[in-house]
Amino acid sequence: MRSISRVADVSINTVSKLLVEAGEACLAIHDAHVRGVTASRVQCDEIWSFCYANQGNVKGAKAAPDGAGDVWTWTALDSDSKLMVAYFVGDRSAESAMILMDDLAERLANRVALTTDGYRPYLDAVEGAFGIDVDYAQLVKLYGRSGGHGPEYRYSQPVCTGVVKRAVAGSPDLKEASTSYVERMNLSIRMQNRRFTRLTNAFSKKLDNHIHALALYFAFYNFCRIHKSLKVTPAMAAGITDHLWSLEDIVAKIDEMAPAPKPRGPYKKRSNERD
Repeated sequence: MRSISRVADVSINTVSKLLVEAGEACLAIHDAHVRGVTASRVQCDEIWSFCYANQGNVKGAKAAPDGAGDVWTWTALDSDSKLMVAYFVGDRSAESAMILMDDLAERLANRVALTTDGYRPYLDAVEGAFGIDVDYAQLVKLYGRSGGHGPEYRYSQPVCTGVVKRAVAGSPDLKEASTSYVERMNLSIRMQNRRFTRLTNAFSKKLDNHIHALALYFAFYNFCRIHKSLKVTPAMAAGITDHLWSLEDIVAKIDEMAPAPKPRGPYKKRSNERD
């Protein structure tokens, strides 16, 4: 934000204000247009980031705001169109899982095959949102040691030693049960959002700014960015729009949502002003 304020020669407060307005517009765009989605397979996952300070440092942080610490972005991706159908920014609680699943169920137009990882809160959340009207499977990955304890292994990922698939509700095809696409989406989120980079100093300082930045990213991803393998945008592939959007469409939404300018009162000359 500071770098773009220098490039554009504007105040950082102006950049922050525009981010908020763009984020609110993108939240409205997603809420209004990503509905009645016809999908066959949906994958869900959650991705970690933090706001203001790492969770372990929040207690000693100076003037930590509400929402400081760990932040989890819950996502639901259509495997075929690669559309981000639903997302939610919150903690890693059962309540957040329920919010995501309730929102996902409202946006889908048909019964789907749903796959998540083995995180336990998904069980109650899926049952509460879909009941028996879903073919739900969980994919649980088993991990072993990364290979050593020295400094060269400090940031190494643990080795995946196996995968267990289990049917939870309905009649899911376990051969098709997968979280590969949504995990690849996690990589895209980290690569294309500086706030998600690990060991970064570009983390969000306020939770609202974090949410608005994500809303802007997902609106751009769904409607404005041509997917490399699909050759169209995810929204076009999902059939919820018939044309390629541009950032001008998002700017138009910002202008549409902007409050009408208030009438200015008559100019009053201050007592120390000369005629």
